[in-house]
Amino acid sequence: MRGQVVELQPETAADWWEVEALFDLCFAPGREALSSYRLRDGIEPLAELSLVARDAGGVLAGAIRFWPVRVAGRPVLLLGPVAVHPTRQGEGLGGALIRHALGVARRLGWTRVMLVGDAPYYSRFGFTRLDGVLMPPPTNPERVLGLALAKGGWDGIAGPVERWDSSCH
Repeated sequence: MRGQVVELQPETAADWWEVEALFDLCFAPGREALSSYRLRDGIEPLAELSLVARDAGGVLAGAIRFWPVRVAGRPVLLLGPVAVHPTRQGEGLGGALIRHALGVARRLGWTRVMLVGDAPYYSRFGFTRLDGVLMPPPTNPERVLGLALAKGGWDGIAGPVERWDSSCH
């Protein structure tokens, strides 16, 4: 990463509203109306994978969150949102957040991750289009991307993306 040094650390409850303000700044109004938010509603992000990036002065530079969902009854990580403050964009911070969190997810035993996003950007991390994995409408299927965190992580998995039900870990 170029620019001022930042530290990646787990997001805490004290970070919540500051992170939400960053997401509001970086994304279009009405972001909560997107289909991915319906999958997240009422479910806590995964604390061990939700990170903040702060500079030496404690200023929030970026954040990433992950949520559990299911596809074909199988657990899947849903990446997003990830955002970098506009004054820090172009420093590689978004990529650092994604790479670090994906490494933690692998170590924790997650085998697959998905997101709704821009294929040219996310392909640099190994994400490809997920044919047969259906996000709730009105999601553009071209933007439904996935990455196997373990060999064969997505093999044979297709169907609608469903909300996490904690009763069936």
